[in-house]
Amino acid sequence: MENFISGYPGSESQHRAAMLKALGPEKYDFFFDKLLEYFFMEADAKFLASKGLNCLRVPFNYHHFEDDMNPRVLKHAGFKHLDRVVELCAKEGIYTILDMHTVPGGQNPDWHSDNPTNYAAFWDHKDFQDRTVWLWEQLAAHYRDNPYVAGYNPINEPCDPEHWRLPVFYERIEKAIRAVDPNHILWLDGNTMAMEWKFFDKILPNCVYALHDYTTMGFPWGETYSGDDGQKAKLEQQFLRKAHFMLDHKIPCWNGEFGPVYAQPHLDGGEAQAEEINQARYAVLAEQLRIYDKHRIHWTIWLYKDIGMQGLVHLSPTSPYMRTLAPFLARKHALQLDAWGRRPNAAVDAVIKPLVAWIDDVAPNSKDQYPTPWDTHRQMIRVVNQLWLAGCLQDECAELFKGLEKEELEACARSWKWEECVQREGLNAILEGHARGVQQGKGLSER
Repeated sequence: MENFISGYPGSESQHRAAMLKALGPEKYDFFFDKLLEYFFMEADAKFLASKGLNCLRVPFNYHHFEDDMNPRVLKHAGFKHLDRVVELCAKEGIYTILDMHTVPGGQNPDWHSDNPTNYAAFWDHKDFQDRTVWLWEQLAAHYRDNPYVAGYNPINEPCDPEHWRLPVFYERIEKAIRAVDPNHILWLDGNTMAMEWKFFDKILPNCVYALHDYTTMGFPWGETYSGDDGQKAKLEQQFLRKAHFMLDHKIPCWNGEFGPVYAQPHLDGGEAQAEEINQARYAVLAEQLRIYDKHRIHWTIWLYKDIGMQGLVHLSPTSPYMRTLAPFLARKHALQLDAWGRRPNAAVDAVIKPLVAWIDDVAPNSKDQYPTPWDTHRQMIRVVNQLWLAGCLQDECAELFKGLEKEELEACARSWKWEECVQREGLNAILEGHARGVQQGKGLSER
């Protein structure tokens, strides 16, 4: 689970280690088992089905199935909640795409690959690649006869600085999975956070190639979307740049992730201001959906449930979980520890901007380092605030749960239950309206 989804800082493994230290093994196991249980239950699947949505991309961390200090030994307990989600969705006629969101060694240098460093070691160490292939062989053997699994998304948002190693790895893992499961689709992300296709020169059988199509117009630091012709053209051009490989080869195209970050009254100037911002975010989302229909691509939105950033549903601000975490969430905001919900901050700028100016002066090629979409400012915010500082504050976050009894921990976990959550009505209305239109033959999409 990514940090902005549930509120912890830094990487998931760091957070888990800090929580284990704060809670002890028994309470730690109890809390996270309950959190995963309440996070997705029958009511969640029924809610998605009620909106006309037909596919759920399910992200998971490889640590649920394998320990770094005990590699190639399958943790069968990892299937407990993944099987449960797949089965709950199947009962409602919803397909699932299994997304290995993190792989051994880290497939990119960012927090969402559970990578606490600035280095994606997966690409330089064959053993990390071997373990990933091995684990997908185990997963494919487990799900090969399940008709409601729409397929496997082997690597989320890979970032190979040399580019050529990703398509080579895809050829390898496609053969390995096919030897176990010849039928399920493979959903293959492009390089550089699913945006680039250098060295992709062949089409693998029964594979769908995937882009991720976020726009800065959906984020607090981007321009406000007003719906003018220039912005609409920019949105389509950005999509076409990411989709050219699929469109040029006339093969299926899947947008595996997109979606704005929504304003929150306590962070964005009160109820009226937040609603005005969110109307613009809904409008940019609707325009993206129009573009996807025009080019007849499939999509899954990011994401379903969180603490208030992007989800179709989110936790109530007055829930036990949010009340427990509130002091640290204020710290996260002030220190820009989250990349996803970062707002302008003069205090942070006073530290980071002079550092960026100095680096760009003494090393002008800094802004051209890989991943190339990130300039020096983005790199420094990530390294200083979202890696180093976030790592330093792991214990501070976990201490908020220390001393809670099981009943209190369960109340925190139960905050994630669908009945306790708040629906984002504006977002859900757009998605449901679009889904109903598709069912009436007015568009093509997959959620």
